Amino acid sequence: MLLILTIISCKEIKEEQHLFVVMIHPDNKKLAEYLEYHKNIWPEVEAGFKKAGYREIKLFRYQHVVVMTVTVPIDADLGEMGKLAESSDKRCAEWNRLMENYQIGIPGTEKGQKWVEVNEFYSFKNPD
Repeated sequence: MLLILTIISCKEIKEEQHLFVVMIHPDNKKLAEYLEYHKNIWPEVEAGFKKAGYREIKLFRYQHVVVMTVTVPIDADLGEMGKLAESSDKRCAEWNRLMENYQIGIPGTEKGQKWVEVNEFYSFKNPD
């Protein structure tokens, strides 16, 4: 009897999640357009996310408030990742410029600032 043993080496990648928030222009037509674009994200954009090393990106909304979770390797430089994604294809930069037309800053952000990272200030975890 021949026994073949295959050992698979799995490198565990430690990840962290960042949470961002932005407002979409209060015009309902603009909101509808923004949501429609996200139903059909350009393939080059998602290819750019992949190339840059993003693990997961999720968007949530309540009316005109959009929340984004971004999962990346621990200690990843989000600014550099964004530049790498944009540089992967001209359509990625085009997408970002297009989306900026729909986004406005949350009250209290600096002029021209759109997305802002929010910080956790409370957490509950059931140990059971």
